[in-house]
Amino acid sequence: MRWSTMHIPTLRDDPADAGAPSHRLLLRAGYIRQLMAGHYSLLPLGQRVRLKVTAIIREEMNRIGAQEFLMPVMHPAELWIKSGRWELMGDELFRLKDRKGADFVLGMTHEEIISTLATEMESYRELPQLWYQFQTKLRDEPRPKAGLMRTREFTMKDSYSFDLDAAGLDVSFLAHRDAYVRIFERLGIPAVPADASSGAMGGSTSTEFICPSPSGEDLIVRCPECGYAANIEKAMSRLAAVDDSERAGLPAAPEPFATPGVRTIEDLAVQYQAPADRQIKTLVYFLDGVLTLVLMRGDHALNEQKLMDATGATDIRPAQPEEIRDALGALPGSLGAVSVTGHPIIADEALRGRRGMFTGANTDDTHLRGVDVERDITVGRWAPLREVAAGDACLNCGHGLEVERGIEVGHIFKLGYKYSDALDIRVSGPDGKPVKPIMGCYGIGVERAMATAVEVHHDDKGIIWPVAIAPFEVVVVIAQQEDAAVAAAGEQVYQALLGSGAEVIVDDRQVRAGVKFSDAELTGIPFRVTVGKRGLAAGTAELTDRAAGSTVAIPLDEVAKHVREAVAGA
Repeated sequence: MRWSTMHIPTLRDDPADAGAPSHRLLLRAGYIRQLMAGHYSLLPLGQRVRLKVTAIIREEMNRIGAQEFLMPVMHPAELWIKSGRWELMGDELFRLKDRKGADFVLGMTHEEIISTLATEMESYRELPQLWYQFQTKLRDEPRPKAGLMRTREFTMKDSYSFDLDAAGLDVSFLAHRDAYVRIFERLGIPAVPADASSGAMGGSTSTEFICPSPSGEDLIVRCPECGYAANIEKAMSRLAAVDDSERAGLPAAPEPFATPGVRTIEDLAVQYQAPADRQIKTLVYFLDGVLTLVLMRGDHALNEQKLMDATGATDIRPAQPEEIRDALGALPGSLGAVSVTGHPIIADEALRGRRGMFTGANTDDTHLRGVDVERDITVGRWAPLREVAAGDACLNCGHGLEVERGIEVGHIFKLGYKYSDALDIRVSGPDGKPVKPIMGCYGIGVERAMATAVEVHHDDKGIIWPVAIAPFEVVVVIAQQEDAAVAAAGEQVYQALLGSGAEVIVDDRQVRAGVKFSDAELTGIPFRVTVGKRGLAAGTAELTDRAAGSTVAIPLDEVAKHVREAVAGA
């Protein structure tokens, strides 16, 4: 390819509305252009990277025996109604009607569609099956941002497994997990497999692949000692043992005391010698429309996804102050669950067995002391609701946990029987009786993987692509295009590289050498061969390694050999 004829519209300055490094650099380097919020065109360089990413994923999917499909983007609404996700997905699901008034959706995922195809299987002898596709997904993101990181239109590799039983699903799940480890290693993305919540996808076991990055929207909890890793929505930690036995002689019932002006955990702790770890924090939520009291230790934070996972609620929101007063008779700051009836109460496991606690009295400016949680509060459900914090002890080894930001680049789920039941998938079992296959699903966002690679491979000059997904392996820069001898030598080098099988572009533009160097660095092509007057006189060219920042002189007639060696060693 020739730079002079290829569309590579590089920008000198950072776009004003681009914050994340990948967003800024992919725009500046001429890889993407925004059509509207959450929708991007991939320009020629961007499409070359995308095709390399999909090729790597495809190779690893084929390696585990998966078969490639291609399913429609537009789906009939009745399939989503059958699965229960027509309502569950809410406003993020694009919905439309055709000219006859029939309801359709634009697919944000394809569990319903793959399940209809699976109904054609007849016998257990056809199992297991691993099916995958690369397809456009559409999601009505309320706040698309960060370029390709969070969009409303994107390419997903989604795969699905169908097995006869849970043991078979374990095998399919592990095969995908291992394939994902290989994929991200080949893409140059240091992704960490982490336990995660299944959320709206349903099912049980779920693993996210998270790439540590300051630009990430997810939080990953990691133990540097034993390797434990989990998304913040799933992470667990070891709590220090609490001994309330010394609080002998506690009153037979909670004692009220005046707390004028107290509105926070800290207020009560400072003014009334009530340590936060001896307070019961009462939060009020509507879970699927039902007002519910959620109890936490005063020094612990609630993780809402854990609350949803524990209760199965799909619609969750904090109650408003007036709703709280109507239900409990007080405003936030004086709330408690002692003697409350008529409303469900769920409590975090950290409160189990606690005595001598402080909590609100459901009377403004009044609190209670001497509360015995299990004696004084009717807890309907206990669950681990606490959000893990940095420094908490690892559940496995006790070492202090670390919390860092990361980008979710892949997610794998054990779906179980959710869709087999909803779409009535059955095969004839070994005994001739109907058996429902057990399912798994596995996803990688293609454009997000591209952006993530940039997030972890860039410097102040531009992108530094890993060789495996770079748009070209090498760029030949003709430093003085106007000099006939230099131009001819550069063309010879270009042709030699083409002949050797290298993926090469020659910068033959009639512009200053400095502009060519800057564009080569900005676009992130891994290796640069510079042909110029000074080297030509000595019979050499310069080979520059973009990642290492090193430059060496090599004989002109050995350029192809040295580039092959450099690419192979990268």
